[in-house]
Amino acid sequence: MKYMLLINAGAVDGNGANGDCTVEDWITYDKEVREAGIFVSGESLADLVTATTVRVGSDGQRVVTDGPFAETREVLGGFYVIDVPDLDAALDWAARCPGARGEGSVVVRPVAEFGA
Repeated sequence: MKYMLLINAGAVDGNGANGDCTVEDWITYDKEVREAGIFVSGESLADLVTATTVRVGSDGQRVVTDGPFAETREVLGGFYVIDVPDLDAALDWAARCPGARGEGSVVVRPVAEFGA
């Protein structure tokens, strides 16, 4: 079954770095996911300042604003889609993810499969 691991960084510094893990931690985790044969897809997202948010009001008009700027300290940093036998296996891989350390978190959600 496919699961998406949404990686939310905790507090980040002025350069967008998270003090709870290093680049080497991410390289190691990425290699482990790929070597385990469960990697489906994944990406790291560009710097937060490049984000744009779109909302559509009840009148059908869109409002576009710079950034995600929600009232939260967590920042969506990227994702993995993995193919594992069950939720327990997905939770194990999420716990191993460097993004789950310290103030970070990894949200695990099954990928919906519609028909054949």
